[in-house]
Amino acid sequence: MCVLVTREAPDFTAQAVMPNNTFAELKLSSYRGKYVVLFFYPLDFTFVCPSEIVAFDAALTKFEERNAQVLGVSVDSHYTHLAWKNTPRDQGGIGPIKYPLIADLNKQISNDYGVLLEQEGVALRGLFLIDQEGKVRQARVNDVPIGRSVDESWRVLDALQFHEKNGDVCPANWHKGEDAMKPTADGVATYLAKHKA
Repeated sequence: MCVLVTREAPDFTAQAVMPNNTFAELKLSSYRGKYVVLFFYPLDFTFVCPSEIVAFDAALTKFEERNAQVLGVSVDSHYTHLAWKNTPRDQGGIGPIKYPLIADLNKQISNDYGVLLEQEGVALRGLFLIDQEGKVRQARVNDVPIGRSVDESWRVLDALQFHEKNGDVCPANWHKGEDAMKPTADGVATYLAKHKA
């Protein structure tokens, strides 16, 4: 898997099912000026995937408040995405998800982001936080059976935005409103002295 953090996010144009259930050609670079939470999941109509997709949808307001667009990607077609959205949750569907689901039928996007399991032909649970300039600032990858934490995604987004605004760096387990530290030896020493374990 290639390391994308600090690099420009690989751009792509692909078919997507939009929040209103229409099909549209979606281009990643058209979201410049916003943060993007780009996440990959293995397949529609599976098991862990719907729990994540619904969890991102439930937290969508938190991302929108932070000027962030959530985008989901799998190797299914946009037609399959729509069928899954049109299937009620109590029947194995995901219901009316309010962010785009992108079709990566030829697997090029998953390959470009280094999350494609070639033998299985599906993507790992990759998540990429892309800043307003189109640069990847975080990359996380889980194996197929392990669901990810949506809360951690907006926590890291808060940390990135805090750093961009203030120049301070965010220590382990930092949450919005907590102490950060100056990116100097004195700053670290001051922080650690104040926050003894």
